[in-house]
Amino acid sequence: MSHHHPATVSVFASPASWIESDALTQCHQVAALDGMRHVAAMPDLHPGKGAPIGAAMTSSVLYPFLVGSDIGCGIAVFPFRLKRVVPEKLAARFPDLDRPLDPVRDADDPAWDVLDGEIPAGHHEGLGTVGRGNHFVELARIGTVFEPDHADRLGLAAGDLVLIVHSGSRGLGERILRAHTEVHGAGPAPDPDAYLAVHDEAVRWGSLNRRLLAARVAHALGARPAEPVVDQCHNLVEVRDGLYLHRKGAAPGDGRDVLIAGTRGTHSYLVAAHSGPDAGHSVAHGAGRKMSRADALRRGRAKHTVEELRRTPLGSLVVCGDRQLLFEEAPTAYKRIEQVISDLVEHDLATPIATTVPLVTYKTADLGSAPERRRKRGRS
Repeated sequence: MSHHHPATVSVFASPASWIESDALTQCHQVAALDGMRHVAAMPDLHPGKGAPIGAAMTSSVLYPFLVGSDIGCGIAVFPFRLKRVVPEKLAARFPDLDRPLDPVRDADDPAWDVLDGEIPAGHHEGLGTVGRGNHFVELARIGTVFEPDHADRLGLAAGDLVLIVHSGSRGLGERILRAHTEVHGAGPAPDPDAYLAVHDEAVRWGSLNRRLLAARVAHALGARPAEPVVDQCHNLVEVRDGLYLHRKGAAPGDGRDVLIAGTRGTHSYLVAAHSGPDAGHSVAHGAGRKMSRADALRRGRAKHTVEELRRTPLGSLVVCGDRQLLFEEAPTAYKRIEQVISDLVEHDLATPIATTVPLVTYKTADLGSAPERRRKRGRS
């Protein structure tokens, strides 16, 4: 039996949080879908392709497009120990995380030690790579600690180093969504269990990928790879109380510790999440874009030089050889993370544990700025 009255929509943001009307329109379009029960919008809500980003959507019907192509995308936090921290030197030592780890060619790479068992779905392409968009690997320092006991349980204290990894399932999730949309478009999964089986592999793949990325950086920087203290995926479907809870850019918020990413030029926040059914058992996953990539590119070029964007207002460094990406991902393209966090606190969805302060943020390989190398690549 299908419900034709639209689902309820709750927005967990204060009037001070600017939310695009397009994103709210998308929430109401999703709410009108067959079988939809509830849409919970987070304070970092912004428009996505067909469905909003920053929402938890509960339905009796499974819709793959509500999760999107980056199934398994999430953020993990790894403890990191280094004797000396000189951001300039560390930035230069970051490995090329656009170059995949090949199980044959790189068989003796020590990063593989984190692999336990088989590679999910036997999908070898793109392993150990970050990907584009808002994905990143960041060396950061624990800043302010709000909840010392909780931080202590995670083995963290002010001044400690952590590696934050934001990445997903690369080509695997894309392949899974494409296989569905080529036949069913934005329609529901005809066989939810079959979709969930491949979906779960992509979620496991994303988690393995974050571990591999962390291990690659640890080995390159002279640290020992560690298990993550936090690893939450924010693009996935969960079966809950007989319904499908789709999260797109929303992290599980039912008693989990979550790293909510600011931007490369601001703090991020480690929070203890405690949200209930009205919030789709979810919390925000980051600051959320306030400017489209095209706008950020246009405005950024008018306002900043590339050099300005390579060093953030916090004095941290950005490793990014792609000029366009530097502008698209500029801190000014995002909402204020403090506002997102205060909205979560105000709605009693999360309690801040600590802030993290960026030292080096890796977006994509910076293949040197030697003039001859630039000329060879056809870039001026």
